[in-house]
Amino acid sequence: MPLTLHPITPADIPSFHACLDAVAREQRFLALLEAPPLEHMQGFVSDNIARGIPHVVVRDGDQVVGWCDLIPGWHHTLRHCASLGMGLLPTYRGRGLGEALFKACLARAADAGITRIELEARADNEAALRLYRRLGFQVEGTKPRGMRVEGIYYDTIAMGLLL
Repeated sequence: MPLTLHPITPADIPSFHACLDAVAREQRFLALLEAPPLEHMQGFVSDNIARGIPHVVVRDGDQVVGWCDLIPGWHHTLRHCASLGMGLLPTYRGRGLGEALFKACLARAADAGITRIELEARADNEAALRLYRRLGFQVEGTKPRGMRVEGIYYDTIAMGLLL
């Protein structure tokens, strides 16, 4: 079955939640170490859909296997800035899907009033950092001990993209 990429829908929420949880539990790529409760995700995604926030998923059949979202700041002065969130299940990495997901979100950014995209990645996540540089993100700084997972500190790289 071919992979499909589309804006998230309410029907995608349970599968998106499972995908997010799987990537989070790898304890390498996200600030989360597990997905929030499904009820929280239902409200979060439904609110984002209603507000037109860019959030795209890739499905293999009925299963969400990856996502990308651009979550704007909630303060009035920061609503033009969005935090990039993305992830793919392990067997779907290295196929160009991360770039495709990002470009699909980027195409919706202007309609959401987004003119700056920010992210923070672990310094040891070389594949992601290469992708972000290829997409035009600029390094804005390093945060020593920016993340701590099970007592181990990791430096993080702050990056930004002006639209």
